[in-house]
Amino acid sequence: MTISERISYIKGLTEGLELDTTTKEGMVLNAIIYLLEDLVYEIDAIDEACAEIGEQLDAVDEDLALIEDEFYADDEDYEDEEDEDEYYDDEDVYEVQCPNCNDIIYLDESMLEEEEMICPNCGTRLEFEFECECSCGCGDDCDCPPDCECGCNSDK
Repeated sequence: MTISERISYIKGLTEGLELDTTTKEGMVLNAIIYLLEDLVYEIDAIDEACAEIGEQLDAVDEDLALIEDEFYADDEDYEDEEDEDEYYDDEDVYEVQCPNCNDIIYLDESMLEEEEMICPNCGTRLEFEFECECSCGCGDDCDCPPDCECGCNSDK
């Protein structure tokens, strides 16, 4: 039995008792019944509003799911390790640890050639210095010709 059915039942009982609505007790019972009827109407209105909001929320959820699928579709390409390995196979990737926050940063050659960068995690300025590791001992300013025996500039 719903609340409105129960209120109707109570109202029918009081009408069957033929209460005198001019007495204090009759007035109180009558007022309580009318109050209960008003509460039922308010509850029904709230239920309808909640149902409507639920339908709208479902529609928004569906729209958001479509947008997420469209927006994040490209990111799924790089989620598998195999895909990541293929992505980085074309060039060397270096790991650098920030001395301030200990965050690991992955850099490629072009980033290292800039000789400095800002840590994306903490904002610390990181500087990179390279020394030529060739056997001819040319040092920091490697000016070996491309055909140098040590091979340090074989890609020139």
